[in-house]
Amino acid sequence: MDLPELPKRLFTLGEEPKPVKSISHHTDDTKLFTAIRSALHPDEYQELRDSKLGVFLKFKKLDFAWASRLVHFMLCFKLDIKKKYELWCLVGPEPVRFSLIEFEHLTCLNCDYVENLKNPRCEVTEETIAFWQLLGVGIDAGPTMEQIIAACKRCSEWSRDDRMRLGYLAIFTGFIEGRKFLTVTRVSLARLVMDLEEFKNYPWGRVAFKVLMDSLWNKDLTKSYTIDEFVQVIQVWVYYALPEFGAEYGHPIQNKPSPPLLAYNGGKGRKFFKNAIRRQVIPSEDL
Repeated sequence: MDLPELPKRLFTLGEEPKPVKSISHHTDDTKLFTAIRSALHPDEYQELRDSKLGVFLKFKKLDFAWASRLVHFMLCFKLDIKKKYELWCLVGPEPVRFSLIEFEHLTCLNCDYVENLKNPRCEVTEETIAFWQLLGVGIDAGPTMEQIIAACKRCSEWSRDDRMRLGYLAIFTGFIEGRKFLTVTRVSLARLVMDLEEFKNYPWGRVAFKVLMDSLWNKDLTKSYTIDEFVQVIQVWVYYALPEFGAEYGHPIQNKPSPPLLAYNGGKGRKFFKNAIRRQVIPSEDL
């Protein structure tokens, strides 16, 4: 069967730009997660790890090896499509897709639809004001990574609920928002932590995916660039979408842990990655 005509490549085959330097990103900050691990009591940290957002802590424990060159080359194989929240890359004769569907499958995060996703209504109560004062954050701002780390050093006398809020905000700032160390996070989303059950059940997968795709949109790959949010999921997606490549270069973990995000240890970038990707044949069931 003849394949339909595909959109044009972003770059002519063989003329993809070489990486200027490693892609900058701000997720997976070791200082942040060392601080939160020390600040929480063992049972509190275990509760955080077992929660719906615990996949981020489990991923952190993998000590995943970031391969900037691999992600750059895959982005250079993009097709020029107009859908902001889909990424199609032409590998060999067949395209592979990265969308909310793939993100949800890889992470098992809640990706349900809700109205006002980025700006939920959250009443500012006296309890909210008191907790923001504990954090040392202005009431109209979300905490930075620096402020979360500083709060970890003085939270030993806080209530259990407040320490749990601090733990969830560490995941929010460090993985979901994933911005610079001193950059404030979105306060409308951060305030959801005042209701711990609501925070745990919020569709953070959808939030994280949209932050990532917004950052990738119209990125100039011919220069040095930064990607916000959990960019490592793109690397895992490459391993998963190209199973032979993943088996050879992704250092897969035995027994295939679930979700797939936790199934690889990653690997440093190699100069020959681009040609190795081109040689891949995509299994028909993955199309």
